[in-house]
Amino acid sequence: MKFGRVVQIRKQFKFEAAHVLPYHQGKCSRLHGHSYRLDVTLEGPLAGDGPAAGMILDFEAVSRIVKNGVIGELDHRSLNEVVPNPTSENVVIWIWRRLAPEFPQLAELVLWETATACAILRRGDVLAQPLDPS
Repeated sequence: MKFGRVVQIRKQFKFEAAHVLPYHQGKCSRLHGHSYRLDVTLEGPLAGDGPAAGMILDFEAVSRIVKNGVIGELDHRSLNEVVPNPTSENVVIWIWRRLAPEFPQLAELVLWETATACAILRRGDVLAQPLDPS
């Protein structure tokens, strides 16, 4: 096995949350909930030695960081308490901004609101850039 090659890993998480879309003209303007699925993709070289040899990052570390930083904040909560206009797009941006400082290898987030509808944010997308502190 050659080390230094770039590989992707992906871990999936689930959470339940409610929201109201305050600017929506249809039924989503009323309180409703979803069973969300979050796919977190990391990309980077494999570690050559140590306890993470052959890995980008241990899946257990990924789980701990995502559960503490995101799932614990959003699960069984009204998303309007966290994101003022909690569309899937705005929620995935919020999640990116929580996880990016913890995962320099963060490559992509996919937030599934339903089984057939998702929002995607990738490294390099304008909205995935750090906020301007000024």
